[in-house]
Amino acid sequence: MTGRGRSQAGITLLELLISVTLLSLLVAGVLVSMRVGVSALQRTNARVIANRRAVGAQRVLEQQIAGLMPVIADCVASGGPTQKIPFFQGEPGTVRFVSSYSLNEGSRGIPRILEFAIIPGEGSQGFRLIVNEHIYSGNLSAGRFCTGVVPDPVVGIPLPSFVPVQVGTNSFVLADKLAGARFVFREPLNDPPFERWVGRWVQPYWPTAIRVEMTAMEADTSKITPTNIMLPIFVNRSPLGTYYD
Repeated sequence: MTGRGRSQAGITLLELLISVTLLSLLVAGVLVSMRVGVSALQRTNARVIANRRAVGAQRVLEQQIAGLMPVIADCVASGGPTQKIPFFQGEPGTVRFVSSYSLNEGSRGIPRILEFAIIPGEGSQGFRLIVNEHIYSGNLSAGRFCTGVVPDPVVGIPLPSFVPVQVGTNSFVLADKLAGARFVFREPLNDPPFERWVGRWVQPYWPTAIRVEMTAMEADTSKITPTNIMLPIFVNRSPLGTYYD
């Protein structure tokens, strides 16, 4: 038999081109699907990390403030006598005290002098809440943060003044991308309403609670955003011998 009579098997060039095109479209579709899936996984992972960070920051704040130690500082002014003061600084943007809880060692380490500060955010966008830790070794170690006891121009009574909080590479960011933040302090009263919240602490003892008020720059219902945190302080006696309710 000749070649013409024999059955011919095979594919044409057009069929080959169609097959290659279909395979390319299939591969492109798979790659797009994988990219979309990876992007969604990355967004979900970033959201989970952000939520864990927010929850972790709140727990750190709770444990650090719960570990507040009522200690006395030897405040040594240049050219003046040493004055003993209850070691606590309470300002709208700064809080400083001694705590038994450390970020690195938890409650098992040595006491730390904690410095909380609200500072401008990255690129001056919003604000962030940071904390510094310093080893506490006694009255003098706390006193080095005090620059003296001078009459306050606002309330007119002698109050300790403190050095500014220094922000550095060891500063730990507790909250970031905040539209606003401040500290307020609860003062006990003998008469109704038996308490009040003040934006600056000027009493010679410790407040009964600290409230951290934070507002996020961007509202995202899928994320745990910073919010107000009210943390009680269980100190009812000053080491200097003063009792209060």
